[in-house]
Amino acid sequence: MKLVRWLTITGIVLGGLLPLAPQVIWSFSEQWFFPSLLPQAWGLRAWGYLLSPSSRVVEALLTSVAVAVVVVGLAAMLGLPAARVLGLYEFRGKRIVEWLVLAPVLVPGLVVVMGIHIYFIRYGLADTFAGVVLAHLAPALPYFILVMAGVFANYATELEETARTLGAGPLRTFWHVTLPAILPGLVVAAMFTFLVSWSQYITTVLIGGGAIVTLPMVLFPLVSAANHANAAAVSIVFIAPTILVLFLTARALGNRVDLLGGLGRI
Repeated sequence: MKLVRWLTITGIVLGGLLPLAPQVIWSFSEQWFFPSLLPQAWGLRAWGYLLSPSSRVVEALLTSVAVAVVVVGLAAMLGLPAARVLGLYEFRGKRIVEWLVLAPVLVPGLVVVMGIHIYFIRYGLADTFAGVVLAHLAPALPYFILVMAGVFANYATELEETARTLGAGPLRTFWHVTLPAILPGLVVAAMFTFLVSWSQYITTVLIGGGAIVTLPMVLFPLVSAANHANAAAVSIVFIAPTILVLFLTARALGNRVDLLGGLGRI
């Protein structure tokens, strides 16, 4: 089992990191012309650009992280109650509600943003951090609800009822009973929500209006201009947090499985 697990992890790591090898080489290249397999000249010009204030990479990175973290928090606050209802209960019109929840994913993102842009301008949310967060929440929230609804569909409420009969209040019951039970699914839902927010470009451009600069807004112009070295360096910075999130999620879920396995043997 350990060998299989090791081979699986190795395959995932290699499959995820090998495609990044050309980007790493590009980021250290000064001259690289076809048909050479390696650059004719190496240098740190791209990384120097990345760290310069004029590139705005550091500012955009911090903004992207801040937006994604806030989106995850809001998705948890709004999505958990909705997911619990959709996962645990049957009611008239449930299918319609599910379709409405998924509507922002089914409709092209540009259409959604164009539809809400005028209202954001009217209520002073355009060109603001709050406006960008709310715009990112629209495509991210359905993923959170979808994952957590599946979790709650297999969730038994008997332990909650037992805790309440023993005198635990709603908050204490949630913290000590519900949260540990749904934590693996919650971690996965938070990961999806973070990644959806992290990758938003058109949404940020239209709602942020250039006042809120995230990492995709720095990266895409470099790619369009065929500035390979600078684009490669910025793309590595862009991908690094997603790899970190995936690693931390896998580690958290692995620890959770080990803990549950240990409890099962007691």
